[in-house]
Amino acid sequence: MSEFEENDKHTDVKKVPDTAPPENSENKEPLRKSECGDDDEMGNCSSSSPETTLPNYIYALGRVVPRFPCLGVEKEFSRAAGEMDTTGLTDRETFHAVLSKRENRYLARKMCWALTIEGLPVYLLFPRHRGDLEYLVGAIRPVPAPADVDVIVGEKGPIAPPEMCSGLTVPLVAFDHTFSFDRNSMIKSMPRPVLIPEKDDQKFRSAAGELFDRIMQMADNMGSTDGHRALNYLAVRYPAIYAKAAEQFERNFSLTGVVARPSRLSGARRIVSAVFSYTHRETDVSEKYFVRVDTTEVFPFMVTKMAPYYDR
Repeated sequence: MSEFEENDKHTDVKKVPDTAPPENSENKEPLRKSECGDDDEMGNCSSSSPETTLPNYIYALGRVVPRFPCLGVEKEFSRAAGEMDTTGLTDRETFHAVLSKRENRYLARKMCWALTIEGLPVYLLFPRHRGDLEYLVGAIRPVPAPADVDVIVGEKGPIAPPEMCSGLTVPLVAFDHTFSFDRNSMIKSMPRPVLIPEKDDQKFRSAAGELFDRIMQMADNMGSTDGHRALNYLAVRYPAIYAKAAEQFERNFSLTGVVARPSRLSGARRIVSAVFSYTHRETDVSEKYFVRVDTTEVFPFMVTKMAPYYDR
């Protein structure tokens, strides 16, 4: 099984200080949003009602980073680290060494766990089940690389109070699933399409990397709108978008647009059409291809495979 197909170590992660919302082990009431935010680009909120009970799901790509919630926890961490041999270790390696020890699990429970995107903290994470704490700890890579990616799938709640994590005021996220990979390994593990000959394998990998980076670098992609959730899902779960990019590059087309918009098929369920636009470098002729993704629930899924898209 390839890393792309099963790149999830099933790092189901979550955590926040003891002030996090209480857990009900099975019948946990979902977090709710009471009003439509500015990030509701896909039209998920109803303007006719001032209050909605629609869950605000996220499917975000970023980096899980531990933070000290207060000075007391930081000092206790330093004391625990002082009892270990950390000579020659970097700060990141020390974090991993201390928090991964079973006897220091109490410190892991006290830490804040933030998801950062483009280096900025955007969510505070906590697990729906206490047993998932170990996956947060596992997300601390002893030797991190710039291309490391953590995927968080869950539900966004209210803004964290300043006292929860040393003044950090970002939304809380109860996550249901998380997995980690590094960009280069994921791209290397993608199955090469049968239509692309072996001699063009490197071209396929380069095309896949360019499309993945384009999705990762989209402005304000915090994985909270239906459109961004659909694109992030496709980026890590649907290799056909990379095969199409390689095919178009080989035909002398440039990738000129990646957008997500509500599908006309939306009704009781929220369907998103992810549209990929390519323009010929010489003739300026454009071709578009799209994929439909259902984003109604916490886990998006494919509705239709990639096909030509025609503007109407």
